[in-house]
Amino acid sequence: MSDLTFNKYAGAVLATAFVIAGLVQLSGGVFSEEKVTKPGFVVAVQEETGAGPAAPEVPPDWGTVLKTADVSAGQATFAKCQSCHNADSGGPNGTGPNLWGVVGRAPGSHAGFAYSDGMKAFAAKQPVWDYQHIYEFVKGPQAYIQGTKMTFVGLKQPEDRINVIAFLRDHGGTLPIPAPNPAAAAAPAAAPAADAKPDAAAKPDAAKPDAAKPGAEAPKADAAKTPPTK
Repeated sequence: MSDLTFNKYAGAVLATAFVIAGLVQLSGGVFSEEKVTKPGFVVAVQEETGAGPAAPEVPPDWGTVLKTADVSAGQATFAKCQSCHNADSGGPNGTGPNLWGVVGRAPGSHAGFAYSDGMKAFAAKQPVWDYQHIYEFVKGPQAYIQGTKMTFVGLKQPEDRINVIAFLRDHGGTLPIPAPNPAAAAAPAAAPAADAKPDAAAKPDAAKPDAAKPGAEAPKADAAKTPPTK
């Protein structure tokens, strides 16, 4: 190979190298890498804290609430049930049994309906559909009676349940309204917690102004305790 040919090849290689290097420098200026201050989006997730057990629901005073219940509102709420139930006298069974006269009727006893084993077991220990049992059942049927065919999610608002029961009572119900007894309905709400100490609220009273005077005899710990009310 002559020196001239070698120089041509060497020049071509060097020229190619210069072009590639120039393109690298040019692309680096056009597509510059921009460093972000944060590596990504920080998603703040609030940690869930245990709310503790829900307070038990106070049973209604049926002798009071049924006299003031809104039967029309109960009829409107019952519309949610009409896809499965009929509440007319002599009406047919649907997916669920006819509910005419269900208030005061024996559970699982309506003629012509095939009840679940769960409802039959409930009927064996509960002779009558009274107000409180209907109230608890329609709140969450499957939670209240295991194995029931009723897959309805339930009426969660106490007022809706009371109004529906008043509506059903007007449709053949045979159970009389009991005498008002507001004290019995309020008792569960007034009851102290099981782990509450009877004298916890009485201890601050021990440090009264008279006891703090010079020379006054400090009350004994046993005397400061207040016996729990029964």
